[in-house]
Amino acid sequence: MTNENETTATTETATATAPLAEIAPNSALLIIDVQQGFDDADFWGPRNNPAAEANIAALMDAWQETGRPLVLVQHASRTPGSVLAPDRPGYALKEFVAERAGRAALHVTKSVNSSFYGTPDLADWLTAQGVGQLVVAGIQTNMCVETTARMAGNLGYEVLVPLDATHTFDLAAEAGPDAPRLTADQLATATAVNLQGGGFARIVTTESLVTAARA
Repeated sequence: MTNENETTATTETATATAPLAEIAPNSALLIIDVQQGFDDADFWGPRNNPAAEANIAALMDAWQETGRPLVLVQHASRTPGSVLAPDRPGYALKEFVAERAGRAALHVTKSVNSSFYGTPDLADWLTAQGVGQLVVAGIQTNMCVETTARMAGNLGYEVLVPLDATHTFDLAAEAGPDAPRLTADQLATATAVNLQGGGFARIVTTESLVTAARA
């Protein structure tokens, strides 16, 4: 059984990468599903990375200060009873994102995991803007962030994922005490390994991105 210290060490190892390459002048920052409904601990269960929101805010500030495009993605759940349904208070963006949303270049609404299956069409917009590099952050690490990053990699974009600007929740495969279960930290580590090991994206840190963007 893996203890908490071992899990944290594994996550840190997974996020260790070579020095960050230059950030393109039109690198697009995708902020995915940072919505109030994810604050409902009774609905989602234990989460990881309490620094995620501060890191997301730092990325948004750096991108807006340097004139790079910001894309907001918002999940409109079709699942009955979901806290992310459009008619629920939890559908709204978290306050710190809403405060920074005025200068967003694009606002995509989706009902599935990938941000490329939403409205307006993300790929069409990126092509029209000549964007080839994406930074993908938000909620949940192993769900919409990972799915979007995988698809972006398949579509030929250079993808950077600051794992410390994402968070997720403990997850079981099914109900019941004997169901396979992973902690949020374990899921984040798996995402890091899947994306970088699979060649979909590079795992980086918020600090490295902010420093490179402002260089």
